[in-house]
Amino acid sequence: MTQGPAPRTLSDGALSELLGRQRFGTLATVRRTGHPHLTTMLYSWDADDRIVRFSTTADRIKVQHLRRDPHAALHVPGDDVWSFAVAEGVAEVSGVTTVPGDAVGRELLGMIPADARPEDEDGFLEQQVAERRVVLRLKVDRLYGTALDIDG
Repeated sequence: MTQGPAPRTLSDGALSELLGRQRFGTLATVRRTGHPHLTTMLYSWDADDRIVRFSTTADRIKVQHLRRDPHAALHVPGDDVWSFAVAEGVAEVSGVTTVPGDAVGRELLGMIPADARPEDEDGFLEQQVAERRVVLRLKVDRLYGTALDIDG
């Protein structure tokens, strides 16, 4: 059997670019038992500050996990099954947005790409309050991932 090419490690810049290009990934938090809890999440990557932001509601189990143990990771697929990026770090949970247009609500609005912003921003901010939204901020201290170069 012939051994194929080995995956190559992606540079920090390539990993950051992959995180910025994708919008969905799998967030891993730590259950009380130590086992991972995985959930697919829409996210926003701030490459300059190395922070991944997620919007969720205050009653979700992942919020409870992160309040107990803030260690988390985000796995993001690349363009093929052999490419991926992982962002690891410590997460913090914002307070609940309680007044339309408060700091958390504005942060939630800022997470939306400019071309997808809601036409009715006031309505969006009111909806975030009604849903008891919070921001999860994963402060990334480690990026890793690979790609496999295969011709044809």
